[in-house]
Amino acid sequence: MDNKSVFNLVVCILGIAILLIHIVDLTIKKNKRKDEINLLIFFIFTAIHFALYLSFIFIKISYSSDPFIIGSYTIFYIMNNVEVFLLLYYAISFIKIKEKTRKILSILNITLFMLFVIADILNIFTHMFFTASGGVYQRAKWMILSQIYQFAGFGAVFVFTVFNKKLNKSSKIAFSLYCIFPLVGIILQNILPGYALGYLSIVISIEILFLFANMRKNIELANEEKKTKEAEIKIMMSQIQPHFIYNTLASISTLIQIDPEKAQKALDDFTEYLRGNLSSLTETGLIPFEDELRHVKTYLSLEKMRFNERLNVKFDIKTKNFLIPPLTIQPIVENAVKHGILQSVEGGCIQIKTYEEQEYFVIEVIDDGVGFDTKNIDNTNNKHVGINNVKTRLSSLSLGLLEITSKPNKGTKVVVKLLK
Repeated sequence: MDNKSVFNLVVCILGIAILLIHIVDLTIKKNKRKDEINLLIFFIFTAIHFALYLSFIFIKISYSSDPFIIGSYTIFYIMNNVEVFLLLYYAISFIKIKEKTRKILSILNITLFMLFVIADILNIFTHMFFTASGGVYQRAKWMILSQIYQFAGFGAVFVFTVFNKKLNKSSKIAFSLYCIFPLVGIILQNILPGYALGYLSIVISIEILFLFANMRKNIELANEEKKTKEAEIKIMMSQIQPHFIYNTLASISTLIQIDPEKAQKALDDFTEYLRGNLSSLTETGLIPFEDELRHVKTYLSLEKMRFNERLNVKFDIKTKNFLIPPLTIQPIVENAVKHGILQSVEGGCIQIKTYEEQEYFVIEVIDDGVGFDTKNIDNTNNKHVGINNVKTRLSSLSLGLLEITSKPNKGTKVVVKLLK
């Protein structure tokens, strides 16, 4: 085996190994984007391309004939064009362009690809690009024309990505280098025939494309998803906070008529509470459970002032050294008071417990109010909007869960579990 064959052999083995790693990585990924599916197809085809060329190197050592050379190189010429076609297809799906422009580019890509594939097949009979003599590949006069589609394809990708204002700098660099390296490889391969420099340039370009473009996009999408989730949480918090404040002020307003002194004390307490805990109320992350417990106690003390003996409260706090999304327990307690206990003429009792399990911190809110049939929960009902809000934030912020058990005229039990 000569030096050229050894060089080409190493390039192919290296390329196949790298491609297989990326193919496995993309295959096992769940919820793949369209551009990632196109990239996966591109990598699979490229791996097949390299494997065929590797087989050709071995077969050529012991067997070589003009028909074998012409047939093999025809396949490689076509596969080179397929490489460019798939790269363009991937780039078009990766960059953000108008749908009309995307369709036009796709049609042009398919049209040019088909024309050059036909030209490669016709070469078998016309020998306008290459031929073979004595089992040796020989370039023809118009060989450079066979590579026009490749030059045009790389040029198109370069223009559409580098001058695209919506792409970040690392993606532009990745696509531009992917275009430049193969072009340099093709030129060098024409200067140094026999060495698979084009294949080597593809190996280098694939790594650049995967690491700088695809991974960077994954990071950006993850950041966008995080921002979206934070925005959703802020919307949810904005729904709860005015609701909580409104009801507290309503309670104080009622007290003004019943007991002005208690109302004054309640207003002072509530003002101090807001001053000291406003940061927690506007927090979208996790807060200490002790802060949340203060919110709950403030709310219950105000409601207790309002409803006196109709509302009884018991606490059984065995643990409080953990974090929780803000305003998680308060809406549950408020639901228990408004839609459970106060719906009963004689009122009732609400219990708040905390304790530890092996994997969870557990909070229980139990009332002996009117209860309800959990099978008939209407998620759009005002009674349950706050609960669904809490469920979403628990899931988003702390890998927590919420369970509800209730029976008509028996009361309701809400259990919140937070992973340790």
